[in-house]
Amino acid sequence: MKMKISILTIVFLVSIVMLSIFVANVANLIATDSDEEMIQRPKGEEPRKYNIGDKMDNLMWFLQISDIHISIFKDPSRITELKEFCDVTVDAFNPPVVLASGDLTDAKKKDAMGSKQVLDEWKHYKRVLDESGVLKRTTWLDVRGNHDNFNVLNLKSSENYYLNYSVQGKYHPRSYLHHINHKSEKYSFIAIDACLEPGPKRPFNFVGFLDEPEIDKIKKLAQHSKKLGSDYIIWFGHYPTSCILSQCDNGLREIMAEHREGMVYLCGHYHTLGGIAPQMYTLQRGGYLELELADWKDNRMYRIGVIDHGQFSFSDNQHNDWPVALITNPKHILFSMPQRENIKSIIESTHMRILAFSTVPIKAVSVRIDDEKWVQCRKVEGSLYVATWNASRYLKGIHSIKTRVVDELNRKKEVAQMFALDGSRMSFKLLPRFLLMSDASKIFAITFGVMLVLNVIPLCILRSCHKLVLMKKMERPRFKVRCFHAFIRKLWITTTISYLFWPIVLYPLYLVFGPWAAGEVIENSFGIIFAWGMYIGKTYLPGSFTYVYGSFQLFSFHMPLTLILAFSVDRRFQELEKPLMKHPNLLMLLWRHLPFFLLISMQSVLVYFFWLAYGTITTILCPFRSWSIIIAIILWYLANTVPNHRLRPAALVWASAKSRSMND
Repeated sequence: MKMKISILTIVFLVSIVMLSIFVANVANLIATDSDEEMIQRPKGEEPRKYNIGDKMDNLMWFLQISDIHISIFKDPSRITELKEFCDVTVDAFNPPVVLASGDLTDAKKKDAMGSKQVLDEWKHYKRVLDESGVLKRTTWLDVRGNHDNFNVLNLKSSENYYLNYSVQGKYHPRSYLHHINHKSEKYSFIAIDACLEPGPKRPFNFVGFLDEPEIDKIKKLAQHSKKLGSDYIIWFGHYPTSCILSQCDNGLREIMAEHREGMVYLCGHYHTLGGIAPQMYTLQRGGYLELELADWKDNRMYRIGVIDHGQFSFSDNQHNDWPVALITNPKHILFSMPQRENIKSIIESTHMRILAFSTVPIKAVSVRIDDEKWVQCRKVEGSLYVATWNASRYLKGIHSIKTRVVDELNRKKEVAQMFALDGSRMSFKLLPRFLLMSDASKIFAITFGVMLVLNVIPLCILRSCHKLVLMKKMERPRFKVRCFHAFIRKLWITTTISYLFWPIVLYPLYLVFGPWAAGEVIENSFGIIFAWGMYIGKTYLPGSFTYVYGSFQLFSFHMPLTLILAFSVDRRFQELEKPLMKHPNLLMLLWRHLPFFLLISMQSVLVYFFWLAYGTITTILCPFRSWSIIIAIILWYLANTVPNHRLRPAALVWASAKSRSMND
């Protein structure tokens, strides 16, 4: 008994230690405290301090739109409302720059499973920009997303419509820099193109990749920005940094951290995780903000970003929701960047500053702090409204500021935010921090590894225990919880049958090393898919999203199959102990094997989806999906027809004494 207690204690302590290590690593991963080692700033140098008053100088704003997904098969309002955005919204804001951060087109076939570049979608995109005249009123900076790269062999491919139908493609096929002089300051917008080359069809084209030449190019763009004397850099791209693989240690995050004039990295791609994380923002350890923008595709969202006297502010807005209000001074406490912004600029400022936009003139703007009286703001010029304040009254603690904007159509908008002048901080939500600060590829790989262990190791342990019991080196374990005892017995007995055990164990291991499928991963280009990457022609692309599909296969198919086989074998074992008096009828047989039929049906649907995505040849040459059905049917038949002599080794351990004497 003491031995059992000590073993349980050790297992418990080891579990606690492992959990503690895991929690500590996650906490360190998502810590938003700036990492001084990543920020190369001369000792003692602080961000520039501004005299914030009631002038329009040192003020610049821009717009961002992401994941437009223009489709000729679904939701034509994406196109019509994009034209409204170009006609009405851009006019209302009158920005010097509009960023379009990827997935400009949908690139899906009518069945929504297959993927290819659709010329008509690109023509719609170009037509909207041309007919709206938006290109004459602002600079439109677009960059590719993964959908714009489906089924594109290389940059020179005839399928790469981005070159001829986007705004920047003909000048900048990949990452590029756009520099503007706005009033008294200089701004650089650096686009990050992390699309795979070659670009496979979906679904294995989700994670971005920066090879060494592209990393070097991005470094040169940042250095060129310095030579141009840029006061600020706005980085933007389609993929969040957590979703970009890099060929070298000095990845994108480190590059952005090194350049202290870089304020923010703007991205899309995650689509707010289906609404689970609608505000996906964080402060990266390099000292800059990373902000994912909800998609235009379903949510019709866009963003206004502002740099006002060295302070970056932004607002994410729904299309046609007017008026739009944004408080730029004092700045929102959540988005403060101590390594990039000088809080003294706010402390010594003389005015609160609000930007108000609408499709019609603004009638009134008012502001208040905490529960004080509302104060009317004065219009300075354009969209800037100000009100005097005494910042010294709010030097301690966290305070709230609220603004109310009314336009001539009596549409109202109230915006509130917290601010602090004593260096107090607020924390970003846990899920957005994790999604943006982690490494998605590592998480996918770890998940796949965990699923692999769960599918293989327990069965190997049970088979080893069986041999030890037969050798009388250990006693058969007995569990007080009957259902758990029965569950272990089912798996244990299954592991004693070699022609079931080895296929069940080797299939997950095959998914680690062997090819999953071979065929046209890109039209007219042969490729081979592995868990750890894919070869397309002579090019190797590292694996990432493949691990998600492997994990799903093990969890949704292989694990249930193992349980179904275990229940079938256990039923045969019970028939050995208590032979059936009469055979079950057809209805009972159908009910007994219903789980297996459902499992095969589900897998068949997935095979059909795979066929829609990659075609006939790839589906035939697909151990990952198609062959698994054949293997499952064979194993199911073998499990339900196990001969008695194959069950005798298990009977020596699990059968009752009476049953053993009868069989002997």
